[in-house]
Order: sequence, then structure tokens, then C-alpha cells
Amino acid sequence: MPNKLAVMGCALLLAFTACKKTNSDNPFDAPAPAVLAASDIDAYIRQQIQARGEFNWNEAPENIVWSALQQSDHVISVGYMPAGETNVDQRIGTIDIQQPAWKQARLALLEQIVQVERQVHPSLTVDNVELWAEDVLPVVDVRIDRIETLRMLRSSSLVRYAEPIGYEPKQQSAMQAALSSSGCGSNVATPGLVAGSDFTTISPNTKQSWNYSFHGIPTAWTRSTGAGIKVFIIDTGTEFDQENLGAAFNQGSSAGRTIERIVTLPRNTFLGIPTGSVETADDACGHGTSMAGACAAPRGTDGAAVGVAYNANLVTCRAAADVLIDESRETKGVSDAFVNAGNRSDVRIISMSMGRITSSSQIRDAVRYAHSRGKLIFTAAGTSFGLTSGWWGVIFPATMPEVNAVTGVRDNNFNTQCSACHDGSETDFTVVMERGSNTDRHPLTLAMRGDAPATVGGSSVATATTAGMAALVWSRFPTLTRDQVLNRLILASSNYPTKSSRLGWGNINAALATQ
Repeated sequence: MPNKLAVMGCALLLAFTACKKTNSDNPFDAPAPAVLAASDIDAYIRQQIQARGEFNWNEAPENIVWSALQQSDHVISVGYMPAGETNVDQRIGTIDIQQPAWKQARLALLEQIVQVERQVHPSLTVDNVELWAEDVLPVVDVRIDRIETLRMLRSSSLVRYAEPIGYEPKQQSAMQAALSSSGCGSNVATPGLVAGSDFTTISPNTKQSWNYSFHGIPTAWTRSTGAGIKVFIIDTGTEFDQENLGAAFNQGSSAGRTIERIVTLPRNTFLGIPTGSVETADDACGHGTSMAGACAAPRGTDGAAVGVAYNANLVTCRAAADVLIDESRETKGVSDAFVNAGNRSDVRIISMSMGRITSSSQIRDAVRYAHSRGKLIFTAAGTSFGLTSGWWGVIFPATMPEVNAVTGVRDNNFNTQCSACHDGSETDFTVVMERGSNTDRHPLTLAMRGDAPATVGGSSVATATTAGMAALVWSRFPTLTRDQVLNRLILASSNYPTKSSRLGWGNINAALATQ
């Protein structure tokens, strides 16, 4: 089978790259390539991932990029720069796009796009070509309908990247419907939870999840509860009806802290709709509510589940509709969330339990921006549903060196990832979050409403749990830098001093890290 896959991969690569070259005498006016079926695009993406570990749109041939635009919403993300500019990636946190050279580059690029696109959109102007406003990063998001525009962008000295941001691989089956609500709908109270096995009731009247003892969290609580540290959770928002993330956020042993709900997810935006129009911060999915609960739910009196850092402050951001970042507006929402967190001096930790299969340079810019401002970032290594099962490693942006990728393992074997969790060389930490004897049993968290706990699995809960443990450490040692806190987490992990090629530094011992 491996030999057969290799032959298929070579055949696909030859077929696709054969279409890349255009008429060198007049390349912009050459006929548009035939639009490939989604299954052919997906096959190419999969072949590239298997061969290289990651798929980058900027290295894909023209017909793949053009076909992806036609098979999605036609939206392209264009990173710009003044001609001759260098090392933009390394300086993304210090660039001021209001400086004359950057403003001129942006205006020149937009004028070029408008000039070409006016042949199909006569009313298009520089003032209405952008789908969403951008105030910080050197990037514009536009809809393009002409192959000449794509060719111009890919050859321009003003362009750093030009990528479709509304296309992700999908299976043409029932899975396609599932993708539209990935990770949503399951955050309801879990029946049949058993005291002493699934949870322990602790003072004043709250349920401590079964997996906390594997990480020394109860002992760490004698030294730190996360007070004074603010965690920024990028996800699907938090449910307004869950009072433990609202009016009852301070109760019992949780006091004097704040929770803030924001939204960066734009509404679907088209020509003529004002930019800046966003969804509400309310969680329409359920995933964000469960992540906020796992990280910092109160240690209260109402019998609900307690989070790891029960005295930490929270900012919950609705940046996407579900956990698969496969819409253009979700890419924009996630990008804006990282920028927002990066610009906040009160935020120290960012946690995101979402991701995508293909890379996104716009999100990459935003992550680097936040990292350059000293934020400690945790992202999910990935959780499989049918599309990625069996062949996909760590997902984007957890593949980035600026973030710490987290995955889940079983309680009876720390070297075995959970039944749906991804792992790989980019993994940094693991969390015990699945029973070996019952792979359906996962850690406790808050349900969408009420005090009866829900349970949640995958690398998602592992990520939010790790962010909570980081908050415990930073609260215990508030003068440490981001890198010093990270080093404490590494030194207190089960695989130290030898990092595993699959599971990173392993399980963090919060008791040791706060000692």
C-alpha cells in the first residue's frame, strides 16, 4: 500500500504541476486552467501533507489555487509589503501599516486589484474592494473572480502571499454536513457520572474532575489558584445562559476576578455590506463554553465542575462558528482574536482549541504578532473526525514554533494518545483526558447551561487544561517572563529531559511546577 500511495502521489504531482506554467509572452492573459473537482484538490493537498508534513498555498501550482477559489467563496488573503522589504515575518509585531511606505504599498495593491476586477464588477472601487477592515496586520482580504487578478498577485513584488482562505479539504459524503458544525452540539450534561470514579466532591460544593490528580492539580491549589492571571480563550464564545461563566463566575472559593466576552467573527460580508459587522459573543456551538469551563470554571457552591485555574480572569472570544477554521470569515475572526490578545497588556496566556488542515499565512502573521508581545500560546494538536483519521499529524497552527501544541493521552498508558487525538514531532505537552478502560469517559466541564457537569474530550480539553496549569504557575511566580514560565512547565513534565518525537515533554506536574 505505501508503494501504491507513493506512485499515486507522484502521478498527482506531475498532473498538477504540468498546468502551472503559462504562456511566458503574456502570462496574465493566458486562458484560465480547467477548474478541478474538490476531490482532486483534496488529493493534491493530502499528497503534499504526506510528503512534507504541511500544505502551503503559496507553493501550490496555479490551477490548484484557482480551483480552490472557484470551489469556495472566491476570497483570497493577500499579505502585502513595500517593494524590497525583507524579514517581514520576523518584524510583524513592530510594523506600523500607517507609515507612508506601507500605506502606499497597500493602496497600490488595491488599485491593481480593482483595475483588473472591474471588468466583471464595474462598480468596484478601492473603498469597497476589501471585505473586512484591517488596522494592524499588513494584509487585505478580497473577492476575486478573474484569473488575471490571481496571476498579478502571485507575481507582484508587493505581495508576500496570496491564498484562498475559504477552502479546506472535505469528503463528498455525510462527512461534508458534519464539517459545518464540527465540535458542536454535544455540550450537554453527561448522565451516569459516578462519584469517587468520575469526580470527587470538594469544598465548598464542587466537582473535581477525575483526571486532575494525574497532573498534581489538587496539590498545586495549595500554592496557587490562578489569581491575577488573565487567560484569553479563542473559540466559539461562551453561552450566555451558563451563569458559572456570567453572574456566578465569582462564588465559593472563586472571588475578585473578571470574565469578559468579546467577538471577532464577522458576519458573512459581501459587496455593499458595511465592514466590521460581527456576530454576537454568545456560543452557538457549545465548544467554547466547555473550554472556558475546563480552564477556569469557579470552585463554587452549586455542585458544578471546577476548572483548573478557578481564580484566573478570563476573556472568551467568539472567533469561529465551530472548531474547524474552514470559512474565510473564521480565518479573519481567528486572526483578529490573536491580534486583540496580543495588544492587551492584561492578557498573559492564549488558548485555542481549534485549527485547520491547510496553513494560513494570515493566521500565522497574527500568531507571530501575539507571540512578539510576550504571550504564552497553547493550541490543540488536533482531534480526528473521519476526514483526518489515520493520516493527519499535528494540525495548523499547532505546527508553528511560536505556539505550544497539546494533545491528550490515556490514564493507563501515557504513551498512548487518546482514541481521536493527533500527535507528532510538533507536540509539546500532553494531558491525561481519556480512560483506558472506557474511552468514552473524558474530563468534566461546564455544560451549556445548568450545574450538572458535561464531559469533553480530544486535544481540545487537553489544551484548555494546560492553559489553566500555566495560569497556576504564572500566578505563583508573577514576575517571571513567558519563557521562564514555559521552562518551569517543561522541567515539571514527565518526559523531561528527553522530548518524545510524538508526545513532546509529556504530562505536566502542576504541583512540581508551582513548587
